[in-house]
Amino acid sequence: MKIEHTLDFIRKLFVDMIPFHQLIGMEIREFTPAGVEVYIEMKPELIGNPAHQILHGGVTSAMLYAAGGLMAMASVINTLAESEDADVLQKRLQNVATIDIRVDYLRPGRGNWFVVTAEVVRQGNKVAVTRMNMHNDEGKQIAQGTATYMVG
Repeated sequence: MKIEHTLDFIRKLFVDMIPFHQLIGMEIREFTPAGVEVYIEMKPELIGNPAHQILHGGVTSAMLYAAGGLMAMASVINTLAESEDADVLQKRLQNVATIDIRVDYLRPGRGNWFVVTAEVVRQGNKVAVTRMNMHNDEGKQIAQGTATYMVG
């Protein structure tokens, strides 16, 4: 099974078939086993604090959550794509589930756009741990997160 085909399918699923991701305008700029990059432009509908015109904390956490989930899936795909048949891989991906996520808000969400990067901290047979970071267009870190996913 080609890793690229599976990654493309997951990318389309996250962008085209999850209405919330469409609502906030989420774009996936990178999606490989080496890393994930998710992008969003600021718009009035995403403001969480009208007095300060900053990004809603729920959008911040949703972006971190999406990037972490994508990273966990990319790790599973990379681990299993060459050794398992397509049906086994599909079943494993359908069973990826969040165990825990932690979000640390480091600065107010000010900026014209935001990017979240993710990496795998640990990939096991049953659990994957990812680390995510959100930066604004000035390169300032807005938030960070750690998530644990069931992947086995």
